Amino acid sequence: MKSVKTILLIDDDDTTNYLNQRLLSRMEAASDIRVVTNGEEALDYLNRAFNGEENYPKPDLIFVDIKMSVMDGFEFLDEYQRFEEDKKLRTVMLMLTSSASFYDLERLKKYPEVRKHYSKPLAEADVREIMETYF
Repeated sequence: MKSVKTILLIDDDDTTNYLNQRLLSRMEAASDIRVVTNGEEALDYLNRAFNGEENYPKPDLIFVDIKMSVMDGFEFLDEYQRFEEDKKLRTVMLMLTSSASFYDLERLKKYPEVRKHYSKPLAEADVREIMETYF
């Protein structure tokens, strides 16, 4: 299976983060898996990463949860769209959700950066498909 350098998990649920991180590590999907617990932390991380700060590797793959406290997935995506195109060029963004409501899925169509959505937590088959499809 292919792997990437850095994956960023954005989710306020510790259990989901733990399960996803464990699965991605076990499958050797990335050599570096970073976890932030809300959209604000994610934007701070990405600001640093896109500015080339040391210790903030640019993520190849981002998983973002839709429903989070502080700043939800849609608010994060609104802000993410403000980054320069060339900075986010090689970053694949995927949405994670426990409740894929029709409304949320329709809303996701407004964000071309989001390639697809997956149910939480990730399954082995999901990770394989993601690696084959995007990398």
